[in-house]
Amino acid sequence: MHRPNFCVECGQRLALTGWRTRLKGNLCNTCAYRMRNSGSARTLAMIAVIVLSAFGLGRWLRPAPPPLIIQRAANSPLPDLPVNPVSAARSGDEKGNAASKQSANSGSVDDVVYLCGARTQKGTPCRRRVHFAGERCYQHKGMPAIVPLEKLTVKK
Repeated sequence: MHRPNFCVECGQRLALTGWRTRLKGNLCNTCAYRMRNSGSARTLAMIAVIVLSAFGLGRWLRPAPPPLIIQRAANSPLPDLPVNPVSAARSGDEKGNAASKQSANSGSVDDVVYLCGARTQKGTPCRRRVHFAGERCYQHKGMPAIVPLEKLTVKK
């Protein structure tokens, strides 16, 4: 590795002792002390300005995020009608009370519950509930059931 013998600022002969001389580079002790404040601070300031301007330019040129689109399956049991938040917020309205009573009684006796029925790692049929007969849960999509369809239907 090349080591300079003379200071590049004043020309004084360098005493090359220890590891600190390698950090100072081509300067003697007096020139290094004099240049310490101006050289490194100016360099750090320029690096900070470049980084901040690149960050700002990147933020300014970034495209807008796409709109959030939530899709649901064609066989979803949810209605296509939009929810009216004003009518849902009114508790004194008779329609709101009827809707809340109906939702409280949604677990009536004639409701049918279907199970997934796919083979688990343990070898037993999956016991997760699904919306429709013959459908599988999110974990077993595409797998066949190991029990007949009649045993996957559970009446409450």
